Amino acid sequence: MARRVAPTGTDLHEREGDVVDGTAAAVAPASDAGRWRALAVLALGMVLAMSTWFSATAVVPQLRAAWGFGPNGAALLTIAVQVGFVLGALASAVTGLADRVRPTRVMLGGALLAASANVGLLVVDDLVGAVVLRLLTGAALAGVYPPAMKAMAAWFVRGRGLALGTMVGALTLGSALPHLVNGLGGLDVTTVVVATTLLTVVGGLVAAAVPEGPHAFPRAPFEPGAALVVVRDRRVRLASYGYFGHMWELYAVWAWVGAYLAASFERSGGVAEPARAAAFGAFAAIGIGALGAVVGGRIADRTSRTTATILSLVLSGTAAAAAGPVWGGPPALVVGLVLVWGFWVIADSAQFSALVTEVADQRFVGTAVTLQLALGFTLTVATIWLVPVLVELVTWRWAWWLVVPGPVAGVLSMRALARSC
Repeated sequence: MARRVAPTGTDLHEREGDVVDGTAAAVAPASDAGRWRALAVLALGMVLAMSTWFSATAVVPQLRAAWGFGPNGAALLTIAVQVGFVLGALASAVTGLADRVRPTRVMLGGALLAASANVGLLVVDDLVGAVVLRLLTGAALAGVYPPAMKAMAAWFVRGRGLALGTMVGALTLGSALPHLVNGLGGLDVTTVVVATTLLTVVGGLVAAAVPEGPHAFPRAPFEPGAALVVVRDRRVRLASYGYFGHMWELYAVWAWVGAYLAASFERSGGVAEPARAAAFGAFAAIGIGALGAVVGGRIADRTSRTTATILSLVLSGTAAAAAGPVWGGPPALVVGLVLVWGFWVIADSAQFSALVTEVADQRFVGTAVTLQLALGFTLTVATIWLVPVLVELVTWRWAWWLVVPGPVAGVLSMRALARSC
C-alpha cells in the first residue's frame, strides 16, 4: 500500500529515496541546479502553452461587434474551453493516460492540438464554429496543465509547494497573456489569435525538452477502477472539496474581471479609454496571481498546506465581497482591489494539487490530480454562466456575491482535513 503523508508544509518525503508501494525507489537526488533549471523551463513552457485559454475571451467585444451575439454567446466562448478541458481531463483519467505516458510528451501533443484549434478562429465566421473550436482547445489543454503538475512533482521532493506554486503562477501568467496582447495589439482579433497560437506551439516544444525527473511516479498499467480507488480516500476527497470551493470563485473572476473593470471605468468616467484600460487591468489582475501562487507555495512549505489554503480563501473571499461596493468608484481603488483579489484568488491553487500528490495512492497520482481538476473545472461552468446573468439583473454591485460561498466551503473543507491528519 502506498505510504500516506500528512498534508503539512513539510516535505512530502524527508529522504531522497521515496517509498512507493513498500519499496524504496532507487533514484539519485536531483541537484539543486538541475531541478531549478527544470522548473524554469517547464514554467516557461506552461506560460506559453496556456496562452490560448483566454484568447477568445480577451477579444469578446470585437467578436460581438462582428458576429452580433449577446452576453450568453460571450459566456459560451469561455464555458466551451472549460467544458472541453473537463472532457479531455476525464478521458485522460479514465484511460490512465496521465499515469502511462511521459508527462512532457503529453504536454507537447496537447499544445500542438490547442494551437491548431486556436488558429481556426481566423477561419470561422460565426459563434457556433468558434464555440466548437474553443471546446477542442480546452480538451487539448487538458494535456498540458495536469501533466505539467505531475512532471514538476517528479523533480521536487523538498519544496514541492513552492515548485507547484511556480507552475500555477506560470499557468496564471499564460492565461493573462491574451489580455496583454489585446491591449498592445490595438484590440485586433487576428493579432491576438496569431500571437497566442505561436506562443502555444513554442511552449509545447520547450516543455518537451525537459527530461523526466528523478522522483518520477511509478508507471501504472491501465486499470478501469483507478478512479474509484482515488475517490474512496477521504483525505483526497477533502482536498478536492477545498479545490472545488476555490474553483467556484477563480474562473468567474478571470473570465469577467475585464468586463467588470470596463463597466466600472465607464461608470466613474475617470478613464479616457475604458476598453483599453480594462484590457491592461485584466492582464495585471490575472498576471499578479503568478506572484501570488509562488508566495502561496512558500507559505505552504513554511507552515502547512491547510494553513496556506485557508489564508488565501479568506482573503480572496473578502475581496469578492468588497468588489461590488467599490464598483464605479475611483479607478485607483477598483484596480487596487482587483490586484489584491487576483493575488490571493490563485495563491492556494497549487496546494490542493500538492495535497493530492501527497495523500493519494502513489500508483494513481496522475489520475487523482487529473480527476480533481476535471471536477473542479466542471463547477466553473456555472459561475462563468451566471455572473453575466446576475449583472443584467442586479448590476456589478451585487453579482460578485455569487462566488463568495466557494471560499467559505473551501475553508470548512481545509479545516476538516487539518483535523484528520
